[in-house]
Amino acid sequence: MRILLIEDERELAEALSAALGKHGIVTDHTMHLADAVELTRQNLYDAILLDRRLPDGEGLSFIPELRRTGKHTPIIVLTARNEPKERVEGLDLGADDYLGKPFLVEELMARLRAVLRRAPDLAELQIAAGRMVIDPLHLSVTVGTVPLDLPRRELLVLAALARRKEKTVLRSTLEAAVYNYEEEIQSNALDAHISRLRKRLIDAGAGVAIHNIRGVGYLMKEE
Repeated sequence: MRILLIEDERELAEALSAALGKHGIVTDHTMHLADAVELTRQNLYDAILLDRRLPDGEGLSFIPELRRTGKHTPIIVLTARNEPKERVEGLDLGADDYLGKPFLVEELMARLRAVLRRAPDLAELQIAAGRMVIDPLHLSVTVGTVPLDLPRRELLVLAALARRKEKTVLRSTLEAAVYNYEEEIQSNALDAHISRLRKRLIDAGAGVAIHNIRGVGYLMKEE
């Protein structure tokens, strides 16, 4: 899962990004509404976490601006402004959920799962490929009835390939599924993830094969 975090408290943003990363979520962070608008033009996000008090304006103003572009990305407002009137204001402007600070990451994860279940383009959260069933929200993979334990980044690569099985997936698409835009990506990092993932899938009898499309990306086929 890839989300956009619009939050002006850098320490909170770093801590939240790290905590969400443990749940397999890649987080792009910005403190400014103008940058957020540009990021949503350049990238597809599964969800957006939005603060209200931002250096360049009221965070809620971002919601109708995004909706005018035709994007229905789920938005959860994360803010210290948590009076009933303020919650109503946020929800009426188009937020999908509203969570007051401070909050537990576990509650945020539960709310993320809830809004994603309601999102029409993410109706099928579980991905089936070969003998595997992948649940990206809960970071789990099973082969038949046997759990397959994978490191977080390999699981993200696997989910991105399985979601587009039988189609070539660009290297840039796979890298975007694993790394946020601020991370420096080593030239062979993705290939190393794929190499280890192939061995694990073969050993588990997953019923899929990952093919290298030279100079383009990778393709997952069911066997």
